[in-house]
Amino acid sequence: MRRAIRPRLAFQACLLLVLAGMCLALASCSPGGADPEPPAILASYRPDASYARLAIAYPFDGSVFPPEIVPPTFRWTDPHSSCTGWVVAVEFGDGGGPVIGRTGEMQWMPDATAWATIKRRSTGAPARVIILGYSESAPAQALSAGEIHIGTSADPVGAPIFYRDVPLPFIDAVKDPSRIAWRMGTVASATQPPVVLANLPVCGNCHSFSADGCVMGMDVDYANDKGSYALTPVSRKIVLDDRNIITWGDYRREDGRATFGLLSQVSPDGRYAISTVKDRSVFIPMPDLAFSRLFFPIQGILAVYDRQTETFAALDGADDPAYCQSNPAWSPDGRFIVFARAPAHRLKHTRDTRKVLLTAEECREFVTGGEVFQYDLYRVPFNAGKGGRAEPLPGAAEDGVSEYFPKVSPDGRWIVFCKAFSFMLLQPDSELHIMPAKGGQPRRMRCNRSRMNSWHSWSPNSRWLVFTSKHFSPYTQLLLAHVDAEGRSSPPVLLEHFTAPDRAANIPEFVHPSVGAVTAIHEAFVNDVSFVRAAQELLQAQDYDGAERACRKALAINPANATAHNRLGFVCQQDGRLQDAARHYCQAIEADPTHATAHANLAGLLVKMGRPADAVAHYRAALEAKPGDARSHMNLGAVLLAGGRLEEAAQHLAEAVRLRPDDTNSHFNLAQALVHLGRLNEAIDHYRASVRLNPDDAGALQNLGLALYEAGQVREGLACLANAVRRSPTAETLVTYADTLVAAGQYRLAVEQYDAALARAPDATEAIAGLAWVRAAAPDSALRDSAAAVRLAEQAVASASAPSTRALDALAAAYGACGRFEEAATQAARAFVLARKQGREALARQIAARHRLYRDGKPFRMAPAPVSAAPKNSP
Repeated sequence: MRRAIRPRLAFQACLLLVLAGMCLALASCSPGGADPEPPAILASYRPDASYARLAIAYPFDGSVFPPEIVPPTFRWTDPHSSCTGWVVAVEFGDGGGPVIGRTGEMQWMPDATAWATIKRRSTGAPARVIILGYSESAPAQALSAGEIHIGTSADPVGAPIFYRDVPLPFIDAVKDPSRIAWRMGTVASATQPPVVLANLPVCGNCHSFSADGCVMGMDVDYANDKGSYALTPVSRKIVLDDRNIITWGDYRREDGRATFGLLSQVSPDGRYAISTVKDRSVFIPMPDLAFSRLFFPIQGILAVYDRQTETFAALDGADDPAYCQSNPAWSPDGRFIVFARAPAHRLKHTRDTRKVLLTAEECREFVTGGEVFQYDLYRVPFNAGKGGRAEPLPGAAEDGVSEYFPKVSPDGRWIVFCKAFSFMLLQPDSELHIMPAKGGQPRRMRCNRSRMNSWHSWSPNSRWLVFTSKHFSPYTQLLLAHVDAEGRSSPPVLLEHFTAPDRAANIPEFVHPSVGAVTAIHEAFVNDVSFVRAAQELLQAQDYDGAERACRKALAINPANATAHNRLGFVCQQDGRLQDAARHYCQAIEADPTHATAHANLAGLLVKMGRPADAVAHYRAALEAKPGDARSHMNLGAVLLAGGRLEEAAQHLAEAVRLRPDDTNSHFNLAQALVHLGRLNEAIDHYRASVRLNPDDAGALQNLGLALYEAGQVREGLACLANAVRRSPTAETLVTYADTLVAAGQYRLAVEQYDAALARAPDATEAIAGLAWVRAAAPDSALRDSAAAVRLAEQAVASASAPSTRALDALAAAYGACGRFEEAATQAARAFVLARKQGREALARQIAARHRLYRDGKPFRMAPAPVSAAPKNSP
């Protein structure tokens, strides 16, 4: 019992001191102040008594605050519905009185004086925070209670934090980069840190500083180059212009592969920068607000830029194209690079190996297919940019999870890195781990919170770690954790004033305080190309209004920007403003006659406007400017095919297939051309390729079935047609299947398909005429019904939107079946003339033979056709 009584007596003694006037006289009864008189509820509180458990959400139990931080907001939830007020008491181990506050809300912020007292008296020994809930009807009786302990470190943070402030979902920031802001401030600031960079119309991403804070690097999309990187001296007012912008794309530009330059880092001495180049990444929007972007590189090597020699070079040991090498981090002495490595991945659903920006469909093995991608940490000597042998970092490699984003402490003792099951960066299960810098047994850090812990940075004194988490909100917030000399971290404190509730704070980095505060960063490189780049991002997000605004801004700066005109034409076309679209495409071509995309876009528009001859000319111009453009070859081939220019169409379509063998439409169109050229076996090969690439394409299945049937492969042909019906049971598909069954002599099954087609489309002329044909001319008398045949055939003739050879031929057969031979001959004559007019000579000859039967007073009967026969006696 004495163990339960001792803290109670000690607390009562404190109350007596308060009554004697020995406690601090703080603001009276204000939400942030302390109560000058101890509420009676404190005297009645018994720690061992039974109360409703009040849950203190913040601060976290065991949190350690830096000495210069501003007051936090204590927050809690109370399960007792009768509570209308709460008392907060902060006890200390120094024998003095508590700091006491009272509030009518489930939150409390001590004022500056009270907070200064709490920090001073909790340095070296934690303070005990007690929160008691009560009802106005019984203010002296505690209904609920909760306790935590907090402390204050003697180690100051001592440096400002530079970070990015972003709207969510992230796609909104991509569509309009000007909504992103960069802020810089200290934990001692009571207000949100000021914006130092805003309204940047191009996307800016990762940033880093040299150890002394004198050099800054930042990704910027400058001059239509995603690999652009600003490297600039730091001052109170920084100007970003083309004099201090490099591009990672200059590394081995002759390779012809685009480079983004991912996750670049400035060296501690400011001389070098290192980045992932020749990269390819999964970088796609996701529907979840909290994790609205899936991003991780799957290919890339590390390259170094030397600011003194202005040269690029791959880092030996981290330049193996068989691996993805990314996330480089410098040791504080600049002698080593720690980086994330994984076997490079070749996407299964795209063969365009030069493409950098990928779609969700192309990445579907990761998005929906359940495939994982896991990194290990490696360490390689820097050796003045020459590199060396890379070795796995003991404790952070080959353990069945993904380890990435290493950061070495400035004192060189520790590495903190992220660990998640798969992928990189924005992962819900990402947690921080710490281990010795040379490797060892990693420890899960106590500062981790419930959801996503990442984007961490060490303070210059190696005692504080700022990182991001989504513990409280889908909007990423900054947290700060103390790390002692033994690498033990405390539960973190929230930098709650660093960002607004509807914005995400990310990529925080401590900056050495010696350079003073950066007050402004201005861009001086934005030009028409910058707005064209912004328009492209907006187009990819299907924000056509935003893309149009960006294009018009570009044209206001440079009216002869061909790409701006081309993209504005595309926007106009999507909006149905076809004449405006054509005008802008033409202006793009006038500004740059070799603009292949503008020629191709104008050609596609001309096809829609019914001007195929003009379209052919512009497709040819597009191919003259860009001979290896598979899409233009395919589209030109399709237009030529529609115009009956079969040989030339087949040539362009074959080239499209050669350039893009995984394009189903190219295979399909080439097969169409080959069928008309009589090259049936080649056509079958390309229909098969089209079906293999898209098994759900009913049109390709249907045409493959017809080609197989015509080639004498009847069983497989009919199976393909039946499969097409299963995939797409439209009236048209059913009629095609039924017609082929008639040709194969399977009349009963054909009737079922015609009936199914009419159930879906009762006025389908082709189905009515086909069914009339079987009812009139089937060799099986059980299937014939001359009266029904006449009724159906007359309906087919009447329902046809234009004179129909098929309906007239069926009507002739129906009249012949019921002995009305003169009328049969008349309709057969009409069908014959129409068939000749349509150029269908083979069908005309068949109708002529049937016409002679009717003139001789004989009905037409289809003979049971051999299974292997091609269709010859169906109209």
